[in-house]
Amino acid sequence: MKVILTGGTGMVGEGVLLECLENPEVERVVSVSRKPCGRSHPKLTEVVVKDFRELGEVESKLSGYDACFYCAGISSVGLKEAQYTVITFDTPLSFANSLLRLNPGMTFVHVSGSHTDSTEQGKVMWARVKGRAENALLRLPFKGVYNLRPSLMKPTAGQKNVIGGYWLVKGLFPLLNLVFPGITLSELGRAMINAVRFGAPKGVLEVPDIKALAARTS
Repeated sequence: MKVILTGGTGMVGEGVLLECLENPEVERVVSVSRKPCGRSHPKLTEVVVKDFRELGEVESKLSGYDACFYCAGISSVGLKEAQYTVITFDTPLSFANSLLRLNPGMTFVHVSGSHTDSTEQGKVMWARVKGRAENALLRLPFKGVYNLRPSLMKPTAGQKNVIGGYWLVKGLFPLLNLVFPGITLSELGRAMINAVRFGAPKGVLEVPDIKALAARTS
């Protein structure tokens, strides 16, 4: 498969990117980001853009792909709802609509988060906004749309872009995983690849669903 990936300069996207580069099911990856990811690989091409909502100059490089793995995102800490909405709702929806026009047979796989609010009515701002984004993406007529909701995540060996606290998570992952169900970023990447290969039974996948999808072989 040929994959468009966003967020390759962040922790989650980098982990998924590494899985894509190693996975034999993936033929080609184009990383779309605001700065180079700092990696070189025969499968990898990079497209640097200032704004995911303005792709006019690079659209010719984004057609002919089977999947988009949307891993870009940011914490809501310190942001007003309007600011967070631009990043978490407006931007992925604009990007998805552009790709839908260029690749109508594409599967769109979106990294969301545990405890996202599908009702869009709850008191937690980030959960409402993510829920709104999930619901809007599910309405788009891609071949398939899947929202993955990871929780505790373990970085992959060789990652450069790891948030400080996650090195501690990596060391304590076996213990923490007994209390908080978690996944490795390799598992997340395999689940995204398998969502394209096999599909999934529903559009919103929690941690047990992600782990089961990652383990599928047929």
